[in-house]
Amino acid sequence: MVGFHPLARCAPGGYTSLAVAGARRSQTTMGQGAGVPIWDEQGETMSRDRLEALQVERLRQTVAACHERVPLYRAALDERGIGPAEVTSLADLTRLPFTTKDDFRTTYPFGLFAVPLDEVVEVHSSSGTTGTPVVGGYTRADLDTWAELVARFASAAGVVRGDVAQVAFGYGMFTGGFGLHYGLQRVGALVVPHSAGNTQRQIQFMQDFGTTVLICTPSYALHLGEAVARAGVRERLALRLGLFGAEACSDALRARIEERWGISATDNYGLTEVIGPGVAGECEFKDGMHIAEDHFIVEVIDPVSGAPVADGEPGELVITSLTKQCSPVLRYRTRDLSRVTRERCPCGRTTVRMHKVIGRTDDMFIVSGVNVFPSTIESVLFQIEGLEPHYEIVLQRKGALDTFIVRVEVDEKLFNGWLDDLVAFERQVTETLRSALLVRPKVQLVEAGSLSRSEGKARRVIDERESD
Repeated sequence: MVGFHPLARCAPGGYTSLAVAGARRSQTTMGQGAGVPIWDEQGETMSRDRLEALQVERLRQTVAACHERVPLYRAALDERGIGPAEVTSLADLTRLPFTTKDDFRTTYPFGLFAVPLDEVVEVHSSSGTTGTPVVGGYTRADLDTWAELVARFASAAGVVRGDVAQVAFGYGMFTGGFGLHYGLQRVGALVVPHSAGNTQRQIQFMQDFGTTVLICTPSYALHLGEAVARAGVRERLALRLGLFGAEACSDALRARIEERWGISATDNYGLTEVIGPGVAGECEFKDGMHIAEDHFIVEVIDPVSGAPVADGEPGELVITSLTKQCSPVLRYRTRDLSRVTRERCPCGRTTVRMHKVIGRTDDMFIVSGVNVFPSTIESVLFQIEGLEPHYEIVLQRKGALDTFIVRVEVDEKLFNGWLDDLVAFERQVTETLRSALLVRPKVQLVEAGSLSRSEGKARRVIDERESD
């Protein structure tokens, strides 16, 4: 057998943690030409042959756990005539059933758990704003694995022992707050568990505690940066890194944040259904997020046909967990659209990288037969000088046709009293968007500070079509 899998019992009454029994991390190993340590050299720089052999072994054991302990998976696997014995290569992955969000909802709350409840020590869930919440559970070994995975991307981003990390994610059922908390502690940072909101106290603690690392959503980083600028205390802060997640962060948005704060900002990826943050994260080269392939297999498929797409081509991310004990998932359809690359990264890590999520299959809207993604609108807006990094998209229906409005804040210098200048600028923004989207939006320029700010996930799209 290659490697070790925590789903297999190894001692009476419990499991052995992969993080404890597996490779030890090394904070002294440097990537090729890099200045940031690699946290787990063995896990992150493994040869492809060895990694794929490990993935096959862990996939087989995950299929066995799902078949033996999860009724929904047992029925789906039996229907397809595949069990753990038939998993002999990664090619067999495509024979496994997809898992969807509906599967989590129909088995709510614990129907996808593969361990007894007395072995579950923590649960998290989605907000449930669009239906029954999605629930993910954790054994003690799962929490240990989670901390290791977050430590990987935190270390890759530049976090080191002695940093002061302020977590401005919510501490609740959302996985972000606790996941980052565990991983940052594992690295050796002093964690300030502030949670979301209370911007003035956030700023006060950043000054008093000497915060060097900020963890929050990209939109809240912008909002907090504005508050810091108004307070005139930027020079009193020691902030040097930002670890941002929980919502899309385009390169243009990241550039705005880095410019405003004078820091290095990195992106990371995860979701409640799989483990939370820790699936992937950027290194200092910021050219895609390194996927923890010894813990997850990531496929990219055509969202309509379900067929695989070639490396480098955009498609829907599908994730299979390899080391999750409590709630393992087989081929989970994330609805997130991205692409992957197998080109080697200068940092020395050998894992596949995923690029930033360009949108979701469920947030795309169609206007005049054209597919439009909010992320594309953001990317265009942030390249236009004179616009502030705050916008909202309002979807409306006029008769049988869908239309949309883009409201975006304008630098206060442009509100100089000359209406003709504003009208001309509005035409410029409209034409730039039309050229990129191939459909013409209605653009409304608004004063800086007039759009609502969020202390959690920003609400970028407002759908008014149902009320029409």
